Amino acid sequence: MTTDSTPAPPPFSLLAADEPHPAVVTCAEGASPFFLTCDHAGNRIPHMLGRLGVTESELTRHIAWDIGIAGVAERMSDVLDATVVAQVYSRLVIDCNRDPLVPSSIVEFSEATPVPGNMNLAAEERRARQREILEPYHAVIAAALDARVAERRLTAIVAMHSFTPVYNGTERPWHVGVLYNRDPTFAKIVLDLLTLENDLVVGENEPYSVSETTDYTIPIHAERRGLPHIEFEIRQDLIAEEDGQHEWAGRLVRVLSAAWERFSA
Repeated sequence: MTTDSTPAPPPFSLLAADEPHPAVVTCAEGASPFFLTCDHAGNRIPHMLGRLGVTESELTRHIAWDIGIAGVAERMSDVLDATVVAQVYSRLVIDCNRDPLVPSSIVEFSEATPVPGNMNLAAEERRARQREILEPYHAVIAAALDARVAERRLTAIVAMHSFTPVYNGTERPWHVGVLYNRDPTFAKIVLDLLTLENDLVVGENEPYSVSETTDYTIPIHAERRGLPHIEFEIRQDLIAEEDGQHEWAGRLVRVLSAAWERFSA
């Protein structure tokens, strides 16, 4: 009896040696209980994928990333002394806020825009995106949270996102959305405080809501660990420029700090 001793070919590799790790950590040793995540902070495309067949202008739109949210999170981190974990690759490559088993993990169409580079992918191509982008990003989050647990540090996860002012021709009136799923405790306190600010239209689970098919970070890292949490959606026209990012960072720092005092009392 003979056996084939030919070694298996190496797995398909997506990222080149000179391309960055998917997760960028800011203020890793931050003293704040708030732990911020930005699943759609960047719009980088791995060299191997070109532009996925979409135009350069499309890569500056919301279909590629959450416009403005990285700047808001960075400013919040500075004021709060809070850790931020941000993901640098475009959601068009793989959406790091989706379970890799759901269809919206790697989209063939985003809104009305076809993404040719995502069509007819081989299983190993899909697996490479999961293995080299989604899994390492979430591994960084998990390791940081494990360390905080080991140090007996209080932790509240704040998932940061932004949304378009118009979707499929419909204007969205909300300035900010407060999202939650199974445990609304901390989010409801934040919601109450934000609604006291008379200049805001605040959405409760609007324009989106959290579920296992639409989200990954909150169900995996917050709900499974029993950690207090909230997901923010800020309208992009309010934070596209630095002035708006500063304003919203200051607002959310103030509201989160007051909410934490109530929650911890």
